[in-house]
Amino acid sequence: SADGRFLLYGVLNDPKTGTDLWGLPLTGDRQPFAWLNASYDERQGAFSPDGRWVAFGSNESGRFEIYVRPFPGPSGAPPPPAALGAPASGTAGGQWQVSTAGGIWARWRPDGKALYYIAPDGKLMAAPIAVNGTTLEPGAPVALFQTRIVGGGTNFGVGRQYDVAADGHFLINT
Repeated sequence: SADGRFLLYGVLNDPKTGTDLWGLPLTGDRQPFAWLNASYDERQGAFSPDGRWVAFGSNESGRFEIYVRPFPGPSGAPPPPAALGAPASGTAGGQWQVSTAGGIWARWRPDGKALYYIAPDGKLMAAPIAVNGTTLEPGAPVALFQTRIVGGGTNFGVGRQYDVAADGHFLINT
């Protein structure tokens, strides 16, 4: 997280929950916790600039899409195990789907007002993000441009092939 309080990382291939996202507090007891470990894969977590939200990819819909959830949970504490894997919702403390036709490798705009991601056809997409208290309101994604990213934007094995600089410019590996 930008404030240096948490590290978010993936744990691969749990036999019951697939790939999961875990949090590690970098202060206090430093005990890792399962932040998101549902019965489908969750990957590529990215903290919002203010640290209140995490964008991530999940295949809960049957294909990888980009979602956002509050971090660490609605109360600022790790979510209780019963809440992990709860269905997507548009309510406070819930989960919001941002992409509409597939997506991987979410990155936040430096001001937190948009999310970028790679669509299955390799296009770099942008979705506006509005926050109203504890509710997040994603806008309709738009294609910015076609990339020539290695793997075409659907290959997890090659890693994230782009980033967003503090000034909003993109660095893309082609």
